[in-house]
Amino acid sequence: MKRLLSIALVIVLMAVTLAGCSGGSSSGHEIILITDKGNIDDKSFNQGSWEGVVEFAEREGISHTYIKPEEASDDGYLAAIDLAVQGGAKVVVTPGFLFEVPIYEAQTKYPDVKFILLDGAPHPADDFTPDIKENVASILYAEEESGYLAGYAAVMDGKRDLGFMGGIAVPAVQAFGYGYLQGAEDAAKELGLPDGSIKVIYHYTGNFEENDTNKATASTMYQEGVEVIFACGGSVGKSVMSAAAEAGAKVIGVDVDQRYDSETVITSATKGLAPSVISVLESIYKTNSWEQYGGKTTYFNAENDGVGLPTVVIGDENADAFDRFDSFSKDDYDALYAKLKGGEVSVTRTIDVADPSGNATADELTSQLNLKKVVVTTR
Repeated sequence: MKRLLSIALVIVLMAVTLAGCSGGSSSGHEIILITDKGNIDDKSFNQGSWEGVVEFAEREGISHTYIKPEEASDDGYLAAIDLAVQGGAKVVVTPGFLFEVPIYEAQTKYPDVKFILLDGAPHPADDFTPDIKENVASILYAEEESGYLAGYAAVMDGKRDLGFMGGIAVPAVQAFGYGYLQGAEDAAKELGLPDGSIKVIYHYTGNFEENDTNKATASTMYQEGVEVIFACGGSVGKSVMSAAAEAGAKVIGVDVDQRYDSETVITSATKGLAPSVISVLESIYKTNSWEQYGGKTTYFNAENDGVGLPTVVIGDENADAFDRFDSFSKDDYDALYAKLKGGEVSVTRTIDVADPSGNATADELTSQLNLKKVVVTTR
């Protein structure tokens, strides 16, 4: 009974949200995005995805809104999807792996609605085998490539003491971290540095939150000599930026370009969230080519410019997006990106991790990523 009341309350709250976003009516919106645990202005996954919806929908004159469920659970997300469809949604955009099970249920329940699932593939609750119907576009990103670029740039820029603060050890966050270590390793090799020259403190916070504990963890890393932390955990990044500002240290952002959030951010390991959303929406509304995405998983990677470091500063076409590095330049980046895009560089995405939490040990990271120049300490 308590569960039913909770779901009912969620629906009421979401109905109010939807009505407010739609100018007093919960109907008539063709494209609806449903956020995960974060907010629409989280400077990360939700925001990047929403920006893609807004850019496309406003350009094409298509009605759009978003819903933030009160309950971050399969039931809560399904209730939000129900409300979106009842409100007239023809396309539902869901950012994040937390929607994998809800979309698995919704794709059969609403066969005439198109779902864009970012960073995940639909599957049953008791089986991780993807089951993607024709009305679902599953979009994944090569986070390991983006992380690789960040780690390589940091070491080439002269950094020798690095940090990694991931949120929860889900596949996307793991891939960012593994790539980061491999990029640092390859840069150290190119520089001819001796084995053990690069030190990395590697940590998962267990959440995607901005809180005092995460700030304290980052502060401790900086006090121990870490020069830059790759903050890979949604709002965890806000805690890291706050600690970096106090320590006079640096941060690498994630998912979207976070240089606008703090002077401490030297670059960001980005996913093409907005561009990928726009690409799929164009296949629906502009090119009649939904089959390019529907019913399967599509990877956005370096080959199709789906990941990378920021190369422009928004609002200033003459600005240098690499101006916060000491020496790593746009030319250096372009040369590396060409190798990655052309397949000359191969980056490992997954390793075998014994702990069910997904938290790898230093030995697992070192042996399976073939690290010699990089010494990892996990905590």
